[in-house]
Amino acid sequence: MKMLFKSFFVVAALATISLTITARAETVAPQAVDQIDIQKYAGKWYEIAHLPMYFQRKCIANISAEYRLNDDQTVNVLNRCRTASGEMISSEGVAYAQNKGNSKLKVSFLPKGLRWIPFTKGHYWVLRVDPEYKVALVGGPSNKYLWILSREPKLDEATYQSYLDTAKHYGYDVTKLIKLPH
Repeated sequence: MKMLFKSFFVVAALATISLTITARAETVAPQAVDQIDIQKYAGKWYEIAHLPMYFQRKCIANISAEYRLNDDQTVNVLNRCRTASGEMISSEGVAYAQNKGNSKLKVSFLPKGLRWIPFTKGHYWVLRVDPEYKVALVGGPSNKYLWILSREPKLDEATYQSYLDTAKHYGYDVTKLIKLPH
């Protein structure tokens, strides 16, 4: 009986390791699209879902982001959301292109005078965007941050699932995504 239990334990452990390796082999590191048309990308986006993050801890509904191209080719970023008290809060920042295609940005929400401080900008990579610029998947080189954005406050289930599949392919844990109402 003891030998049977040990054999079962070894087989179960090997199966678990094999499944883990297989799951990881099916994912790839996040990759930004080659390029985006920043003029088409600009405008208002509604957040459909995001991975939990400190900066959004007070948000319970109506999360949106607005992007506007500045004269110096940076992008003005205005994030808004509703808190539990009903208050609308916002955070304004600036995004700096990190590649010629404008699909890899670094974003800072520090006050203008402090944006020079190293290591204070977050990655903002457009991982997927549909040809009409109606839906986007945004993340970074790690699997720490992820957002699904839409030009409309609601996204049909088939499109949502398709963007989840892309996120899974890049190794994101989509079981942790938070969807808040609009």
